Amino acid sequence: MPAILLSPLALRLMQVGAVAAMAVYASRRRSEPKDLEQERVLDELPEGLAVRSHRAEAERGMHAAGRFRRVLRLGGAAFEIEAAALGRFRLRRAA
Repeated sequence: MPAILLSPLALRLMQVGAVAAMAVYASRRRSEPKDLEQERVLDELPEGLAVRSHRAEAERGMHAAGRFRRVLRLGGAAFEIEAAALGRFRLRRAA
């Protein structure tokens, strides 16, 4: 009976161990140089969400840009979370 109760626990420990191993691997891997022009554009976005739509003869489109930045304080450590994105949705008739 103890082997039956232990198997779900062992499976969960293996899953947690695999996730931890992947996190360690990802944190130690060398990162490639960033594209400075793209970084500059994302850094200059204002905080919040901006959406603009346009309509031309044969197409309609919507452009969106957004940035979210917060600081989380947990105990004595502080973490900054930042997400920035640019997007476009275009709809046009195919010939």
